[in-house]
Amino acid sequence: MEDLTEKLLNDFQRNFPLNPMPFEQIAIALNTSTEVVIEKLKELQAKGAVSRVGPVFSPNTVGVSTLAAMAVPADKLEQVAEQVNSYEQVNHNYEREHKFNLWFVATADNHDTLQNTLNNIEKQTGHKVLSLPLLKEYHIDLGFRMKLNDRKDVDEVNTTTSNPATEILTTEAQLASAEDLIEVIQGGLPLVARPYQEIAEQLGWSEEMVIKKLKHMVEGGTIKRLGIVVRHHELGYRANAMVVWDVPDQSVDQFGETLGQQDCVTLCYQRPRRLPDWPYNLFCMVHGRNREEVLECIVGMTEYLGAEDIPHTVLFSGKRFKQRGARYRHANNGQKH
Repeated sequence: MEDLTEKLLNDFQRNFPLNPMPFEQIAIALNTSTEVVIEKLKELQAKGAVSRVGPVFSPNTVGVSTLAAMAVPADKLEQVAEQVNSYEQVNHNYEREHKFNLWFVATADNHDTLQNTLNNIEKQTGHKVLSLPLLKEYHIDLGFRMKLNDRKDVDEVNTTTSNPATEILTTEAQLASAEDLIEVIQGGLPLVARPYQEIAEQLGWSEEMVIKKLKHMVEGGTIKRLGIVVRHHELGYRANAMVVWDVPDQSVDQFGETLGQQDCVTLCYQRPRRLPDWPYNLFCMVHGRNREEVLECIVGMTEYLGAEDIPHTVLFSGKRFKQRGARYRHANNGQKH
């Protein structure tokens, strides 16, 4: 069963089948039954190893988002983290080892709502919020290879289906229907034999329309990937660090592209400096089973890139205060719960 779990998690973090019976297609690929696949996903979700089965949206194609940091006295960290968590717009919130020790991601459907959220957090907590929105991505949200048995990578299964001609809609109709669909699927697909049919019933659409709209969003880049979204910590990757670099502006693209290709880098992106508080403009994430493994990866890639002289610092994650999928559409229009 562990082999089944590993192959399920590895092969279906992307290219999730877009046909009426997606779990049946996965079951055929894994030589098992639809019921076993669905029950395994429900079990992994209940354990926290899987966040959801659904879309990962490309940054700033659906609403807006930012990474934000706060410098909070250690004895106030839990209290401030709880206040930040109370905002529906906040989907990730972590402690990190640095002067700026509380890091969270906030999303909203527009810039005004996002800025109001950050302003409200500042007012409520009494601490300045450093907003670091994405400027350019080099490697982001492409899935994460699991090695639950420390064995060699398994071969990936091609689950793509032939794409019929996308239904022609007016721009206004495309936008309206996409927004409705995003609101329903942003928390994940239902774990049932015909998930797209269940979504269609919620929207008053046909199952075919849901599948066509999802294909349109994948092909157009709104959805970065569609599939199983894992939680690294619960699957044994208990250490992670954000490495931030102060790269000369004229070199950041070249260095970012190369950095993003390193095996141990799971995310890599450019964000703005905020002088004098924050001099770093390039961020990458490194995950590992323990702290030593992460540090070994960082030292190895720094030496390989000849980047020892580029100013950088390592921010290990501490306590995870909140982690869930982003919510871009809010019924309460940006207010707290």
